[in-house]
Amino acid sequence: EEEPGPAAKEEAPPAPKKRRLAGGERYVPPPRKLNTGVSFGAEHFAETSYYFEGGLRKVRPYYFDFRTYCKGRWVGRSLLQVFGTEFRAQPLSYYRAAARAGRLRLNEEPVRDLDIVLKNNDFLRNTVHRHEPPVTAQPIRILAEDEEVVVVDKPSSLPVHPCGRFRHNTVIFILGKEHGLAELHTLHRLDRMTSGVLMFAKTAAVSKRIDEQVRERQLEKEYVCRVVGEFPEHEVVCEEPILVVSYKVGVCRVDPKGKPCKTIFQRLSYNGKTSVVKCLPRTGRTHQIRVHLQYLGYPIVNDPIYNMEAWGPDRGKGGKIGKTDEELLKALVEEHRSKQSLEILGISEEDLNPSGENKDCGDSGDCTKSADADPVTGNSCPAEDVEDPERNNGAACPPNSDTNLEMLDRDKELSSCGNQDGQTGQRGWEEKDPLCVECRMSRRDPSPKDLVMFLHALRYKGAQFEYCSDMPEWAMDDWEE
Repeated sequence: EEEPGPAAKEEAPPAPKKRRLAGGERYVPPPRKLNTGVSFGAEHFAETSYYFEGGLRKVRPYYFDFRTYCKGRWVGRSLLQVFGTEFRAQPLSYYRAAARAGRLRLNEEPVRDLDIVLKNNDFLRNTVHRHEPPVTAQPIRILAEDEEVVVVDKPSSLPVHPCGRFRHNTVIFILGKEHGLAELHTLHRLDRMTSGVLMFAKTAAVSKRIDEQVRERQLEKEYVCRVVGEFPEHEVVCEEPILVVSYKVGVCRVDPKGKPCKTIFQRLSYNGKTSVVKCLPRTGRTHQIRVHLQYLGYPIVNDPIYNMEAWGPDRGKGGKIGKTDEELLKALVEEHRSKQSLEILGISEEDLNPSGENKDCGDSGDCTKSADADPVTGNSCPAEDVEDPERNNGAACPPNSDTNLEMLDRDKELSSCGNQDGQTGQRGWEEKDPLCVECRMSRRDPSPKDLVMFLHALRYKGAQFEYCSDMPEWAMDDWEE
């Protein structure tokens, strides 16, 4: 799963007991207990800082610790074997260099030899120099706040909570750092590229109460979008089931094997080229509105996934794709790569080209990956949030998927912050890191226009509340393309 919004409280790993060990024996600490329901705090927010440039909100690079306990299938295998088969985003030479630099720690002891064999409950810490993709500089507007909830108007391009390469450039972190709202419970989520009304509960009790309304389908949701072509004037109902194709890239399609869902559409206006459409989702599947509109032949004008040439001449209308899932994903990635817009998908070249010294794996990432991993990247964590209000604090990852060392463990524990000396990492932006691939790369920043998709959550209504945002500029009658 992704990092949760109301996250587990971060605790220091258990201190080794002071006891005498036999020669060659290694102390393995017991697994720690997690306190659920506590959000990010000041120590997380202090990891780095923001700056604004060219209409974008940027995060200064920083040192960060990713941690995990030894998984059952790693027991009895060496660190070298685990890195070489499951964590191939970096070559083995990188992990050897990281060990020499003291950035790999096992049970808080520096790893000197990657041939060390892992034991049950071993605790692994990996310090990396972290770069986050930029997001729009548009501020998060607070629509309503009381003792129970906070309601905001989320800008496009921001994930709701940390996931993939995003941590500080997320709604949860920005609200905590800039508005002092540090203990929020996620009630529902929006796609990273979807803007609009987003609700958070301030207490677990309120979260539980509203979550019950969500599960009982008492929550009414209204979206607005701008689509290609002349949408029918009459009401259109789409009930095609939706299947997730890739969790990493974040791609779905209509498929009989997918989950049942229903969306009601009503045209609001037509300007001769595009239509503004009201959308009433009756279920909350991943990318439901976007996939149903594509299937109907009216994709969202600037949808970076479902209005691309990779879907074929009909752009996926009627479910006609003419490609296997793997061919579709590769075509989507190549189309964005040619436009130098992979960041829009929330992925990077390193994600797509896992390199390693184990030549039998090649560059495709097709061997030794988990059954749930993505066929393009070999990874299985999603690139963005999912629009799924039916799940409270859920995430898009399947329950048994594997993660890179630069991701979180499945037990929802938080990663710690700091450099190899255990300190917070704001010094990371001041100089190039010799082990950091990102520091050696030059990326083209997206334009603010690239970070806006014409899909907006306009209204959320429950049994005892109703919150609305303003109509976005691109949905106005006088808007010009």
